[in-house]
Amino acid sequence: MPEHSPFIISSEQLAAELGSPELRIVDASFYLPAQKRDADAEYAAGHIPGAVRFDHDKVADHSTDLPHMVPSPEVFADAVGRMGIRETDRIVIYDGPGIFSAPRAWWLFRTMGARSVFVLDGGLDGWKAEGRPLETAVPRPQPVVFQPIFDADRVIDIESMRSIVENGSRQVADARSPGRFSGTEAEPRQGLRSGHMPGARNLPSGAFAQKGRLKPLSELRTVIQEAGIDLDRPVVTSCGSGITAAIITLALESLGHSDNALYDGSWTEWGALPDTPIVTGPASEKSVQDQ
Repeated sequence: MPEHSPFIISSEQLAAELGSPELRIVDASFYLPAQKRDADAEYAAGHIPGAVRFDHDKVADHSTDLPHMVPSPEVFADAVGRMGIRETDRIVIYDGPGIFSAPRAWWLFRTMGARSVFVLDGGLDGWKAEGRPLETAVPRPQPVVFQPIFDADRVIDIESMRSIVENGSRQVADARSPGRFSGTEAEPRQGLRSGHMPGARNLPSGAFAQKGRLKPLSELRTVIQEAGIDLDRPVVTSCGSGITAAIITLALESLGHSDNALYDGSWTEWGALPDTPIVTGPASEKSVQDQ
């Protein structure tokens, strides 16, 4: 097995491929208010040459109040087709810090049927630090047809999540911080209860990367196993609102674990409902055994 994820591309590799006719570059930067960064403003100020802007909150299901939920295959295909992206293209996705919101877009493109999707190691911050080229011109790609092949099994809804938590049919990996997971730290979104789903394990999203670069496979395996996740069993990933859960998904897939899905509503949905079971404190060994 290679030392590094097959879904990661280095800045050196991407720089060498710039201008390739089948290469499509996607800026999928997204920030929480606490990060005090403006993704659109940063894109306008300078992006990787040829990169189109992917807004998680625009390419989303707008029939719900929940943020950046998975859109229908038709809505997704129309949006990315207008960006000049086909499902057969070689797609490289990046965000600002490196391994933050790009994995969500990576997961979404793959869930919708794209065949060759990668995340830029080090992100735009790393690209800039290395003095690599930027442009401010907004690309005007010719619209194309993206033929979606939607894998619904990759997306978990609230009713399925209730069943999973009740019967322990899948392991639950929660990417939120330890404080939010244990309930000792308040949720940043108003109106949400604190804690975690019974049986869930805490895999903070920041544990998978160092300086914006995904850790080697051996380290990813250690992070996952030490959190109590069995790589031979199915996993559902979750987080605050479905963005950083995909970092765990990226790590799992990098290790060859394909029996996983992402709970799209995540804690924004679960923590807001009055009747969903919630526990506080760190995950216990009993939680794992009960699953």
